[in-house]
Amino acid sequence: MITKETILQKATDMFLTLGYKSVTMDDIANEMGISKKTIYQHFANKNDLVEASTSSLFTTISEGIDEICKIGYNSTEEIFIIRKFLMKHLNNETASPFFQLQKFFPTTFASLRQKQFEKMHGSMTESIQKGVNDGLYRADIDVDFASRIYFTGLTGIKDSEIFPIDKYDINSVTRQFLEYHLRAISTEEGLTELKKALEKH
Repeated sequence: MITKETILQKATDMFLTLGYKSVTMDDIANEMGISKKTIYQHFANKNDLVEASTSSLFTTISEGIDEICKIGYNSTEEIFIIRKFLMKHLNNETASPFFQLQKFFPTTFASLRQKQFEKMHGSMTESIQKGVNDGLYRADIDVDFASRIYFTGLTGIKDSEIFPIDKYDINSVTRQFLEYHLRAISTEEGLTELKKALEKH
């Protein structure tokens, strides 16, 4: 039995692999061996499906990040663990799906970006403050500013016009960005932890 959740999961996998614009309702139906009519029984149109897909993905990622944060890693290790989790669930974003989302589904993208910012800003503020308290990050940094810069940078490096995917591998770029960001806020002890994390991840 084909359920709404099954269609949503398959569509999300295809969107992340091929892009939100590139994948058609016919593609999804053909991939699942069903008719488009079956999809339309659950989703009014492609916009509806894209919105449901991004919302479901956001929830999955948010819950996963929360679980990672509960484990008790130090702040530097935690940020690399979260990166690994994100790369796994976003299929490494090889087709720049969120660039397509921004260009062709701007309303959905704007809503998602706001939710992403609120979630990431809250998580990073806590993580950076924990790092300061533990002596890994400098006590004189503006935690709120550092958190906002982190979000700006992490979303900026996913812009395929600035970092063309034929020249910049997203896995390598995110790793370089994390090192760049953490070197700016780390203490000597924090730099030692950063070196360990880079060697491990």
